[in-house]
Amino acid sequence: MSKNGLTYADAGVDIDAGERLVDQIKPMVKATQRPGADGSIGGFGGAFDLKAAGFKDPVLISGTDGVGTKLRIAIETGILNTVGIDLVAMCVNDVLANGAEPLFFLDYFATGHLETDKAAAVISGIAEGCKLAGAALVGGETAEMPGMYDGDDFDLAGFVVGAAERDAMLPRHTDMAAGDVLIGLTSSGPHSNGYSLIRKIVEISGLSWNDPSPFAKGLTLGESLITPTRIYVKSLMPLIRSGKISGLAHITGGGLTDNTPRMLPKSLAAEFDMQAWERPAVFQWLQETGNVAEAEMQRAFNCGIGMVLCVKADDVMDVLTELEASGETAMVIGQLKAA
Repeated sequence: MSKNGLTYADAGVDIDAGERLVDQIKPMVKATQRPGADGSIGGFGGAFDLKAAGFKDPVLISGTDGVGTKLRIAIETGILNTVGIDLVAMCVNDVLANGAEPLFFLDYFATGHLETDKAAAVISGIAEGCKLAGAALVGGETAEMPGMYDGDDFDLAGFVVGAAERDAMLPRHTDMAAGDVLIGLTSSGPHSNGYSLIRKIVEISGLSWNDPSPFAKGLTLGESLITPTRIYVKSLMPLIRSGKISGLAHITGGGLTDNTPRMLPKSLAAEFDMQAWERPAVFQWLQETGNVAEAEMQRAFNCGIGMVLCVKADDVMDVLTELEASGETAMVIGQLKAA
């Protein structure tokens, strides 16, 4: 104890470490600069100029999310530079489903003991996710809270603000009708959902994170299960602006069956052809190893489809061509029918 009395450091909080972290991440933040935001941090808030971003009659759309228990794999493997991508993805893909372009992002990083290098690795992933989404990282909060988190544990939360022109918001129920086509964009794996079940299945399997992955050659099990969530912003925004998409569903917890209805009017329902795409090998391994029923697979996981688009039949070929040109793997996976 200090001779002059207790200090914050005596209680386990290192203010200097927080200041070092800010200095360390400033270049990462600056790299996310975009029109409307200057990409600087260190003040009490982040400003964004909608006029400079080119909007005329915008509606702001916000979203918040976390990474869930996928963080446990990051903590236990020490692979910390990709969960930030997951954090951004879970937020920006949600506002994208409303037709919004993600504009700026803020993060909340909480830990029991702040290790600047580890925190910087996490934030580097957040910055990378922001670049992939075209969003500016305008600020955040790093909270060092002794007694709240044990050992190397930490938690993440993210907050995004996007904007859509008023007449381009999704979904557009008046444009939907029976016979409209559902197009699926492939996922990179489980994304950031179902990881409590995944961790239980790994426990049953008897494998460790450092063992060779049974479904991804050349990777450890931990590396293969921490593959970051895909961010669909740059491939979908041009199609949203073209008016060729009447609805989008981000496939998260609840799978296709629970998420797709969120974009539909009550008069319509989705009819899927579950054989229209090949599931990534990770899902087969999870199902077989955990003896998971098919209905449970479809509710707990995305099963290989990360985003669903609703388009008119006449636009299907054009949309598929544009998606392929933007680097997506897309296919027709169903249609709308009367509910």
